[in-house]
Amino acid sequence: MKIGFIGLGVMGAPMARHLADAGHEIVTVLNRSPLPADLKASVVASPTEVARISEIVITMLPDTPDVERVLLGRNSVLEGISAGKLVIDMSSISPIATAEFAAKIREAGAGYLDAPVSGGEVGAKAASLTIMVGGPAAEFERARPIFEKLGKNITLIGENNGAGQTCKIANQIIVALNIEAVAEALVFAGKAGCDAAKVRAALMGGFASSRVLEVHGERMISRSFAPGFRIRLHQKDLNLALESARALGVALPGTAAAQQLMNACSARADGAEADHSSLVRALEILSNHELSTERN
Repeated sequence: MKIGFIGLGVMGAPMARHLADAGHEIVTVLNRSPLPADLKASVVASPTEVARISEIVITMLPDTPDVERVLLGRNSVLEGISAGKLVIDMSSISPIATAEFAAKIREAGAGYLDAPVSGGEVGAKAASLTIMVGGPAAEFERARPIFEKLGKNITLIGENNGAGQTCKIANQIIVALNIEAVAEALVFAGKAGCDAAKVRAALMGGFASSRVLEVHGERMISRSFAPGFRIRLHQKDLNLALESARALGVALPGTAAAQQLMNACSARADGAEADHSSLVRALEILSNHELSTERN
């Protein structure tokens, strides 16, 4: 089918590529990111035109204002959408705003799913993303063949729009606190005189083993902070968590602490664009011990 895909960044480009490789015709509009050389796609002038000529429109954008602008702003998807079409937002944004966006799209007669993902750039390239979906079951089943080209763990969280985004916030809370835990453990071990790399290797065989310890623990030790998932984007997700928690009357003390450590990292000149595993830098400063010195 003809699929509009808006947002060809670190995650969006490989996702669009998988759909093109599966035989779908991709239609896009260029904004911040150029068209990847290996992606066969038609480039049009505006989101309105993307929506007008596509059966399904997918957005994969950085933040809530970006999605609002593309879906509802000037020359937007809303201006080109029509009855029978389907909008799938795979960005990670506010659940409250998602419900508002969905209502506007539905007024035009189209369907709407919020389907944020987890798995980072690695999962996007491997088509192994976890996809968390909010929206009616019938629309979910319509989109399932598309989701199956992008991910492995695909779950309809609830039939209300915003359910997928709520699940993604929960995911980001868990990931952030796991990164903080791994960083604390490795800095503690290193400051105590142990080789952090050997500590990590030992822990990988025990109950403390996790995907974060495997991937991000290695990044912390090797100092490989080129972004898979940027700190500024995880900051945004934790902001959503804390805003939602205030509205719900929920206490998230660990999330608040992780957010403050990310704020400290973002204050560095290169911090906001570094991988979220670089949260370890804030703990290293507080502890006066850098893991990289162990390799000298």
